[in-house]
Amino acid sequence: MISVVIRSKNQSKALSFLLKNLTERYAGDIAEIIVVDNCSTDDSQKVCEQYDARFVTIERFSFGGSANVCAREAKHPIVVIFSAHSYPVSHDFFQLIKDKFDHNPNLAGLRCLHQPNDYRNFINKIPATVDPNKSGLIFSGSAFSKKVWEKYPFREDVATFEDKEWTTRVLQEGYDIDFVPSIFAYEITRTPKQLFFRFKNDAVGNYQLWHQDISWSQIFKGFIGGLWRSLVLFLIEVKYVFLRFWYLIWFMFNKPKKF
Repeated sequence: MISVVIRSKNQSKALSFLLKNLTERYAGDIAEIIVVDNCSTDDSQKVCEQYDARFVTIERFSFGGSANVCAREAKHPIVVIFSAHSYPVSHDFFQLIKDKFDHNPNLAGLRCLHQPNDYRNFINKIPATVDPNKSGLIFSGSAFSKKVWEKYPFREDVATFEDKEWTTRVLQEGYDIDFVPSIFAYEITRTPKQLFFRFKNDAVGNYQLWHQDISWSQIFKGFIGGLWRSLVLFLIEVKYVFLRFWYLIWFMFNKPKKF
């Protein structure tokens, strides 16, 4: 059977939609739903109670640490992990995952599909051994083996990309990471503060895992380029604000016939 685990913080609206989707469309495919919550101040816990999902609180968040809590709390051999702002779409989402694990005892994890990079690597059959970033696990919509996790827990000392780090590690140990054509959606609008938080983690993660160093020229090119792009986008937006305004005035005097 399958355990579904969800990482969340102050996303009760998205969480409610995800839980509604899971309980109404996939009740026969999953054995339990666990929400690992980082001290939400909204009504996330009430939402979980409404859908009979187990609610687990963590006070100190890290990507690897929270993923380890998710795996530890799961009671079943296949663990499917979501973020609260992602949700399965294809009707056979979990059945395809189960079939893959049933037919490959060496399987450590499966990457589901949600965006063009996934589709291209899946269609072109580019394995995680060649591209662990775009073909490796992504913990907003992936499945992993609890048995393999018990031997190789997620690292908690990485800033981010705990999913990609685990991918490379279990591949080196001789396990398989594969795609599965289970489709999910990833829907979130981040605030500038959230984007900056992600930027900082990505900078550290890219250095730790992919050994992408940063040069002084990159820093200043990024600064100047960022200012220039912001100015250009601002001027373009102002241009089309005026164009929409004048078009609607023109339309008021030139309305077509109604059908």
